[in-house]
Amino acid sequence: MTITIWLSLFTICILGAMSPGPSLAMVAKHSLTGGRGNGLATAWAHALGIGVYAFVTLIGLAVVLQQSPLIFKAISYCGAGYLAYLGYNALRSKGGVAAKLESGEETSLWQSAKEGFLISILSPKIALFFIALFSQFVAVGDSLTAKLVIVLTPLVIDGLWYTTITFLLSSPRLLDKIRSKAQLIDRLSGIVLILLALRVVMTV
Repeated sequence: MTITIWLSLFTICILGAMSPGPSLAMVAKHSLTGGRGNGLATAWAHALGIGVYAFVTLIGLAVVLQQSPLIFKAISYCGAGYLAYLGYNALRSKGGVAAKLESGEETSLWQSAKEGFLISILSPKIALFFIALFSQFVAVGDSLTAKLVIVLTPLVIDGLWYTTITFLLSSPRLLDKIRSKAQLIDRLSGIVLILLALRVVMTV
């Protein structure tokens, strides 16, 4: 793999990581309610999910999904269902930012990591990203080193991006201001997540 091809891969991956969506909402929620440790657990579990997608795309997932619309629809509908579930809970503040802060309940690192991983694996947006954009780099993975680079690049970029988000959101200077708007954040994130779920269902 040449440096030019890797830079193209890097650019696509960083643009994909930076695009707003349910992943950002999930990392933000755990950063605000659990603190930096929970945010980092969510971020890197999400990145692990990205790495899994990169790996299975490398071994042929993109081809399978393109040739089997039913499999892609199943993944999309599961993802839409999960987004709707998260959005509904956020609107009711059950498990949302406001509810966690009011109850003083601590979220375990395992719970944060689990939700980060699931939002990654069940996201149709991420599946489409790997089918439409990432799969073009599979052909250049003709050596073990190239294959490792193809898998690790999106994983590390995603983890570092959401680590940055976690550090920004868990800054003491911003945290009190953000927490004072916890219920508003829940309402907005709930609406966004449900709209994303509807969009997935309508476009599958």
